[in-house]
Amino acid sequence: MENGASLFQFHQDTLGYAGTPVLRELSLEVRRGDKIALLGESGAGKSTLLRRLRELRPNDVAWCPQQPGLVPMLSAFHNIYMGRLSRYPFWYNLANLVRPLARPRAEIRELAASLGLGGQLWTAAEQLSGGQQSRVSLGRALYQQKPIFIGDEPVSALDERQADELLRLVCQRHHTVVLALHNVEQALTHCSRVVGLRQGRVMLDAASCELTPDQLRTLYRSA
Repeated sequence: MENGASLFQFHQDTLGYAGTPVLRELSLEVRRGDKIALLGESGAGKSTLLRRLRELRPNDVAWCPQQPGLVPMLSAFHNIYMGRLSRYPFWYNLANLVRPLARPRAEIRELAASLGLGGQLWTAAEQLSGGQQSRVSLGRALYQQKPIFIGDEPVSALDERQADELLRLVCQRHHTVVLALHNVEQALTHCSRVVGLRQGRVMLDAASCELTPDQLRTLYRSA
């Protein structure tokens, strides 16, 4: 599939959660190669849109939720490995739980180093800091090696330097990226397109090079 091919399309659609409409008159296209930042206040509909994108192409999407959702007593290694549980038979996954095999050990060690987790690979998730848990969650999504990355505030628990490094890594490893963010500078730096949501509607959809931080901050001002 070439860059520019349509992956997701919405035409005057309504999206909701638990039977309640959240996004109305949604017209939006996501194309292969897009790096999209979703901006808007909490409740604007970002998470609802991300969830729908994930539902439409579950086999192609690496998903990184806002809450890490790690297994507390398992190590960072095993939580990252869980990104590929569905790929392998039960016996293979069980073997890695008891005594990790050489290939996943090497793969995850390399990935953990790029995430700044090299020294915490065998530490239980419950003993990690909030920022470290977020990096493990991100590692789990990256380890899936899916073509599309969808993240709901995946770097919100990290400082700006760490966040920039990991957003760069995400964009390097996936041909298509859709991220819910709050930091407008990160959106302009790492994404080629910005979609702004406000009160359940798309208020802005433009190339990042055409926008300024001040324009994007208007999405967060009270009506």
